[in-house]
Amino acid sequence: MSAADAEPAGAGAAGAGARRIGATAALLAGSVLLSRALGLVRDMVLSARVGAGPAADAYQAAFQLPDLLNYFLAGGALSIAFVPLWTRARAQRGEAAAARLLQTVLGGLGLAVAAATLVLFALADELVALQFPRFDPGQQALTARLTRIVLPAQLFFVCGGVVQAALMAQGRFAAQAAAPLVYNLGIILGGLLLAPVLGVEGFAWGAFLGAAVGAFAIPLFDARGRLPLGVRVAPFDREFLGYLAVAAPLMAGVTILTVDEWYDRWFGQLGGEGTIAALAYARRLMQVPVAVVGQALATAALPAFARLWSEGRHAELDGAVRRTLEAALGLGALGAAATWALASPAVLLIYERGAFGPDDSARVAETLRVYALAVPAWIAQQVAVRPFYARGDTWRPMLLGTAIAGAVIPLYVHLGARGAPGLAAAGAIAVSVNALATLVMARVLHGAPRLAPLALAALRAVAVGAVVALAARAVQPGLPGARGALLDLAAGGAALALLGGAALLFAAGRPTRDAALSLLRRLRALRKGSDPSV
Repeated sequence: MSAADAEPAGAGAAGAGARRIGATAALLAGSVLLSRALGLVRDMVLSARVGAGPAADAYQAAFQLPDLLNYFLAGGALSIAFVPLWTRARAQRGEAAAARLLQTVLGGLGLAVAAATLVLFALADELVALQFPRFDPGQQALTARLTRIVLPAQLFFVCGGVVQAALMAQGRFAAQAAAPLVYNLGIILGGLLLAPVLGVEGFAWGAFLGAAVGAFAIPLFDARGRLPLGVRVAPFDREFLGYLAVAAPLMAGVTILTVDEWYDRWFGQLGGEGTIAALAYARRLMQVPVAVVGQALATAALPAFARLWSEGRHAELDGAVRRTLEAALGLGALGAAATWALASPAVLLIYERGAFGPDDSARVAETLRVYALAVPAWIAQQVAVRPFYARGDTWRPMLLGTAIAGAVIPLYVHLGARGAPGLAAAGAIAVSVNALATLVMARVLHGAPRLAPLALAALRAVAVGAVVALAARAVQPGLPGARGALLDLAAGGAALALLGGAALLFAAGRPTRDAALSLLRRLRALRKGSDPSV
């Protein structure tokens, strides 16, 4: 984690910081991996009950308004905006100031999300018709009904997110790790227990209950005795206005990592019935390596980056960023290789049952192979913006992301007519451009990271990933049916494990090896039932 030009005395501190990031990332990666496993079970239940037709499209579309509400209240980026402010307030002005900031942000955002939820609830029919004009009237009515069920869950996500951010700033990640597990479990139970009676609405009610417990109740329980919880509604208070100043670009701006899913829903209508659902099923599988590597690295890195910046240890910060990016690219390429090589057998085994048939499997697998090409860029972008956020600079990366998100709309419109694979290709191109542009801007503004070493690391990662992917695909027998898919998965998985392990040992850079070993150690500890502290 130390920069090449750092003082020798700082190398030990930098190494300790690297170990902290690695250990925390490993804990979160374990949580994300378990969450994604539950997510696959959730999607297995959803695909079997609903398939990939109009009802599935309506269910996916029902999350559009809630997602917009959550995003424009910075609910999905609360830790990015809150952690640096809370850390600085606690370090410079003491515990009382940090407590006041927490209570003020909690009260202000809680009031805002409650008011917005009421408005959107009342206008759901009109807003659904505006966003999805190609849905028939029955499909629009179903989408609006599902929207009204999941909308109030945003109150739990936003308020619980504030508490989770404060806990993470204290180095406590248990609530962050548990929330997605409980949320997915809620949807699964809704599908198993309620869907036989309520149809697709059972999944929506499961999402609501999962958010109430996972995103809200668990953080409150973890915060007992550790955080001075309370609600202070003071929308014009300096504390809240200071938070808004940092969070405003996260509210007003957009990035392709967020709008790609929105665009899939909006422009998926151009591809015909089932396109939105096919994109959603493929995206969920693509997000497994993205979440296990990218989300874990980025979430763990932000508090460490913010601490290094606030302490004036800028050389160590630059070194930490470079090493984290190299690890992200190396592990991301291996994740892309696994996703591409195992797309067909994974889709067949996970989704193909009940209402989800062979044609649906072929469509989703083709889409997933295109999505796989974007995995390294997705991970790199999540890490690349964290040094900006650690400096309290949320405006410039969001302005850049907003400009790119607007510029690529014609690409989505053009490729949307080609169905789900076309929209997946548009997303892969867009996120790759966004990641590269973010790194170039960081180099220009901060003088780091150096782009030439990163480019070499990226080329090495892509070359290794391509060899591993082609080999893992070549060894699959390709026999039909579920048994054939199991053989393909076993053969391809074995090749990935052997070649991926060899690549980490002999071809990958040290940051990639260190990150991989840290993830494996924590996953092994989780499997054995231990809970090492972070």
